[in-house]
Amino acid sequence: MFNDNRSALELMKTRRSGRPRDLVAPGPGPAELEQILAIAMRTPDHGKLHPWRFVHVAQERRDAFAGMLQAAYRIDNPAPGRLEIEATDRFARQAPELIVALSSPTPDHKIPVWEQQLSCGAACMNLLIAAHALGYAAGWVTGWAAYSPAVLATFGAPPERIAGFIFLGTPGTELEERMRPDFDEVASAWAPPEK
Repeated sequence: MFNDNRSALELMKTRRSGRPRDLVAPGPGPAELEQILAIAMRTPDHGKLHPWRFVHVAQERRDAFAGMLQAAYRIDNPAPGRLEIEATDRFARQAPELIVALSSPTPDHKIPVWEQQLSCGAACMNLLIAAHALGYAAGWVTGWAAYSPAVLATFGAPPERIAGFIFLGTPGTELEERMRPDFDEVASAWAPPEK
């Protein structure tokens, strides 16, 4: 069972993202979405800078969002093919709810930007876990739009960066496990260097 929310530990052990294209209604309602975002904000934040922002793209704004993505895509691809246009449109309309996460660092602060970016990643992870804990699934993706200056300009401005598009809803298909690293591949015990 994935995203087993009977206990915090079970949820963490069974956490699995949902593919945004497979997420269907229902998604979290306004009160649940507010709760999810409040939980996302309870993240490690050295310096109390809250170096992240979340922007909700509501269903009634998805047509405008799709139009903006298509215009941004055409900046670097002036003559896109039908399949490219359809893919951009599908991306904009998938899943019931969409949160755009922005890394919003304070440059030239004693807290390095790298630590601020890590805090943003932790906030995004909290967002995913909160959605799963409420019985939904979430998928955090990037793609070309996360790196497009034109897309960023509709949400913020440098030094902000789009950390990802987080789609939320109910899995429309059964979640599947993905490859995970072997424990010994990523976890080890430190030993002092030999002299």
